[in-house]
Amino acid sequence: MCLICERIELIKSNTNPYFVKELETGYVVIGDHQHFKGYTLFLCKEHVTELHHLPRDFRDKHLSEMADVSQAVSVAFSAEKMNIESLGNGDSHLHWHLFPRKSGDLGNYGREGRGPVWWLPFEEMYAEEKRISDSELEQMKHQLLAEFKN
Repeated sequence: MCLICERIELIKSNTNPYFVKELETGYVVIGDHQHFKGYTLFLCKEHVTELHHLPRDFRDKHLSEMADVSQAVSVAFSAEKMNIESLGNGDSHLHWHLFPRKSGDLGNYGREGRGPVWWLPFEEMYAEEKRISDSELEQMKHQLLAEFKN
C-alpha cells in the first residue's frame, strides 16, 4: 500500500491527527512540517498516479475542489501568493502540495528571498524544529476549517 493510501486509511479510521476535512474527491490535511506556515495537502480519493488518469467528471470536480482548498488556505493563513504543486515522484498517488507564501520566506535561498519552495534545502524544510506541535496543529486545523464554512 502506498504512503498516501495509508494516510487515507488513518483518516477513515479517525486516527490521522492532520486531517481537516473530507471533500467529494479528496481529503484536506495539514502538513506535518511547517516551514511555510499553513502548508496543506489535498489527497485524491482515487489511487492514480496522474491527473489525466481520472475520469473527466471526477477530474473536473477534483480540480475545482483543489481550487477551493487553495482559496481556504490562502485566506486562513494570509498568503501573499499560493504555490500549488502535484509532483508524485516520491509518493505516486495523486496529491497536491499547497504552500501559502509570504515575502522573504525562503531566506537567503532565492533571488531576494523569492523563488519556488523547492529551492529551500530538504533538510531545512523538514527539520525537526519545523515539525508542528499538537497545540499549533489544532489551531491551524480550526483556522482552515473555518474558511470552508464561509
